[in-house]
Amino acid sequence: MGKKQRLENSTGEDVVETQDNIGTGGEELSEDIERGEEASTKVTHNVVFVTSEAAPYSKTGGLGDVCGSLPVALAARGHRVMVVSPRYLDGGPSDKKFANAVEVDQQSKIYCFGGVQEVKFFHEYRTGVDWVFVDHPSYQRPGTPYGDIFGAFGDNQFRFNLLCHAACEAPLVLPLGGFTYGEKCVFLANDWHAALVPVLLAAKYRPYGVYKDARSIVVIHNLAHQGVEPAATYKYLGLPPEWYKALEWVFPTWARTHALDTGEAVNVLKGAIVTADRILTVSQGYSWEITTPEGGYGLHELLSSRKAILNGITNGIDVNEWNPSSDEHIASPYSVHDLSGKVQCKIALQKELGLPIRPECPLIGFIGRLDYQKGVDIILSAIPELMQEDVQFIMLGTGEKQYEDWMRNLESVYKENFRGWVGFNVPVSHRITAGCDILAMPSRFEPCGLNQLYAMRYGTIPVVHSTGGLRDTVKNFNPYSKEPRGEGTGWTFTPLSRENLITALKLAIGTYIEYKSSWEGLMKRGMDRESSWDKAAIQYEQIFEWAFTDPPYVG
Repeated sequence: MGKKQRLENSTGEDVVETQDNIGTGGEELSEDIERGEEASTKVTHNVVFVTSEAAPYSKTGGLGDVCGSLPVALAARGHRVMVVSPRYLDGGPSDKKFANAVEVDQQSKIYCFGGVQEVKFFHEYRTGVDWVFVDHPSYQRPGTPYGDIFGAFGDNQFRFNLLCHAACEAPLVLPLGGFTYGEKCVFLANDWHAALVPVLLAAKYRPYGVYKDARSIVVIHNLAHQGVEPAATYKYLGLPPEWYKALEWVFPTWARTHALDTGEAVNVLKGAIVTADRILTVSQGYSWEITTPEGGYGLHELLSSRKAILNGITNGIDVNEWNPSSDEHIASPYSVHDLSGKVQCKIALQKELGLPIRPECPLIGFIGRLDYQKGVDIILSAIPELMQEDVQFIMLGTGEKQYEDWMRNLESVYKENFRGWVGFNVPVSHRITAGCDILAMPSRFEPCGLNQLYAMRYGTIPVVHSTGGLRDTVKNFNPYSKEPRGEGTGWTFTPLSRENLITALKLAIGTYIEYKSSWEGLMKRGMDRESSWDKAAIQYEQIFEWAFTDPPYVG
């Protein structure tokens, strides 16, 4: 039966959202597990993460954080865990991150893209996890894992296809710690870069009796990116011809480039959704959104048909790195029991950025990519009206040039109230998170979102668009509850608009100025919220159990 969720938007109107079995299909994560109650590990597994990035070795966003932290949490619960990722080398200081990874005396020959590719493996055992890096010349170039200043690399399909083939070989051939992982593994294929793994297991290995006891889970961090390439490239993927239908993709007429374009393509993420044993997203809300036409990016019907194996698990955060009582990047430590250091962080931040030092003035922050998804255009269009209030606003991020230029212009116009830091700097992001009173996140869609979790951990109140993981993690403030200081951890608003963002921020500003006791309650509830990876790890174990309950996909 569908669930109805009643939300109150920033104008006070009730908005009813119907979510048909939000976050799950036929099976629900148990209430104890959803609350993160401590549970012992029933069965240990050989777990293989396949990912294009894993912190601290490589990271461009939340995917790197997840694949750098969740494996450690699972290993701590007794599982044997391997993470397979490319060994990116660009000739710069970042190459030192791979300094402790030792070459394994085992090479593999991969048959794809019309020839034989030879890959090497490097290995580092750290924090209880086997970190395995695939070495190939295609991973050795300047830029990010996906592109450079000229855009995305033209051979990304080849680079990540190679990663998937190598990841399927690694458990069979690498004697890590003296013995291989073997065939009975559970593969976690993260986003489109790793999406060929479930297809390879079903099409290349199981027909020959290999990996018949393995299971695959595709983890969708952002459905907007699906790895779509021309149909002619299918022959390069190293798959049997009869498996083309699993990856077949036809663009609708309006999306084709010209009148003679048939719209035929291959979509590797679609192939994973078809062949994986379970499908996961990084929040319960997002697992529902991707089954809707608005959030499904053309895959909503397929995902709806597989709703029985679709779940959502909210990401955790590294509570050691993001800990206001021990954070080395901030001016003064503080905790939920002693909040006095937060105002010192605010004063230090105002001083660092050249703002007037006014500890009583509400300080609003934004941290993130400067692009359309993050709602940056909504924020920037709202700034002139917000500047009529007695507030200060700080933005940190890099992205589209028009937004970077807009930030610079606003700083020159509102010298006493606005600062825009173009670029990304980890220590500064910690100081903004600690020093601000309010964090704005008007994302158009947000599969999970991490900044609102960091903000609550630091007693900074999030004001967010009610979508995806933001809706799951930020509970709307209710000053009229039976609790003395109200309930909730922030403000949510919907639908997304400049007016609704301004109204929600004004509610937060008014509460900060006039109701200090309620504000302190908001801060403490956010800081007390359980956001560690331990809770998520317990929920992942439930998914592993379900994956092994059913037979594997065989086509």
